[in-house]
Amino acid sequence: MPPHSREPGPHAAGRHPNGCRSVRGTGLLITGNVMVHAEALTGPAGVVLDENAPLEPFAAWARAGKSGGGALWMQINHPGRQVASGMPGVVWGPSDIGVSLGRHSSRFGRPTAMTPRQIEETVARYAATARRAEQAGFDGVEVHAAHGYLLSQFLSPLVNKRTDQWGGSLENRARTPLDVVRAVRAAVPPSFAVAVKLNSGGSYESPAMTGRSTDTRTRAREAYFLDLAEDLVTTSPLPLMLTGGITRRATARMISEQRRQPKALRDYRTWLAKPRSAA
Repeated sequence: MPPHSREPGPHAAGRHPNGCRSVRGTGLLITGNVMVHAEALTGPAGVVLDENAPLEPFAAWARAGKSGGGALWMQINHPGRQVASGMPGVVWGPSDIGVSLGRHSSRFGRPTAMTPRQIEETVARYAATARRAEQAGFDGVEVHAAHGYLLSQFLSPLVNKRTDQWGGSLENRARTPLDVVRAVRAAVPPSFAVAVKLNSGGSYESPAMTGRSTDTRTRAREAYFLDLAEDLVTTSPLPLMLTGGITRRATARMISEQRRQPKALRDYRTWLAKPRSAA
């Protein structure tokens, strides 16, 4: 693997956090993002699973995460333009619009607009990572299309200024994310789960995924995507999972009592509210 990336470390079930959480009875665990392109990392020491990565460290990770009987999904991602300046490799985006952070903008590399071939190769990389995750023993993948990363960049009219089949209308801007999902689905068995992570804002430019710390309402400071989830659950035919900032039992109890949420979400938050001894 390139010197600026790494493999998962030793993941014995009793020592790795996924293993500790698994033996406590978690039904589903989702990893942090695993990159699909070894030459496109947000920063040093990113974990990469591509065609060239050794599979055994990921297999050990899967065994640890599933040691308690639950399922383990791998979150798969490409940073696009959100790459720290000075990182080797590539900084790509749907357009050549960089991350805008005022005087701190230089912290990120300047992206180049992706060519059609690079887009197609990136779609294939997602599929390859998903296939290898299944081979390593994971039960599914979560395609990361949020927080300002590449697939989110394609969706955004503020970042995606293309005038070809990948830009302009919502249908065109959604083409790459949808192609990724289709390619991933085709690369893995029907029993292997394929999920997508989306959000209503949240990137380095506008970090909604960290909550609104100045808001006095618990929902805004901690469960900061709950309002959106409540709206979506009334119309979505798909299962929904809420994440973001829920770290206290009181907050978990508050969410578990929300009547508008499906039973699966309420049960999950009830699990969070229960005290557990250390593994």
